[in-house]
Amino acid sequence: MGKRRLEDAIKQIDHPIEVTYRCFELDPTAERDIEDNIYEKLAKKYGMSIDQAKANTQNMVNMAKEVGLDYRMDTMILTNTFDAHRLVMFAKTKGLMKEVTERILKAFFTESRHIGDHETLTELAVETGLNRDEVAEMLSSDDMAVEVRADEKAAQQIGVTGVPFYLINNKYALTGAQPTEVFVQALRKVIAEEEENKITLLNSDSEDGVVCDENGCEIPKK
Repeated sequence: MGKRRLEDAIKQIDHPIEVTYRCFELDPTAERDIEDNIYEKLAKKYGMSIDQAKANTQNMVNMAKEVGLDYRMDTMILTNTFDAHRLVMFAKTKGLMKEVTERILKAFFTESRHIGDHETLTELAVETGLNRDEVAEMLSSDDMAVEVRADEKAAQQIGVTGVPFYLINNKYALTGAQPTEVFVQALRKVIAEEEENKITLLNSDSEDGVVCDENGCEIPKK
């Protein structure tokens, strides 16, 4: 959902913007096969009732609909996502990171596919243009594990505790599924600063910190 809002914001800005996806596991200790459904998992994690978990989840479903996404929470299959991340990093080496990421997200949120299962991941990868044998070989090995862990370590170093999390130019951060307009304002601010720096020849390094609270992160004002 946050990804889609960011994409909508980029469409409104007449400026080249490169988006790079990074790896982050919400629960690295999760098993590949999980018996609990999403409501049971949330109820146990946050100490709420199943009905409360369903109500909270429905709010997210409704917000997803606003940006054209169809979340099927009732049949969602929870799993460990490490191998899915490895596949995304492999796809990056083939120039298909965006396509594979989009396909995996749709498979998980809309199609209720088991994205921890190697055969499922292989099928999804082939659909996006990757070679079946190469993907199967990668998944059966430890390839791309170092790359995934490197991303996770980098996230830990800058204090990421949840997703979505957006880092713009390694300088400004936004957290959560922010409204599209927030992304538009943030991107325009960064672009304007870049243009100003080019004109005045100011040093582009900044000591400004990102101010965060429970509502997200604020872009420092000049």
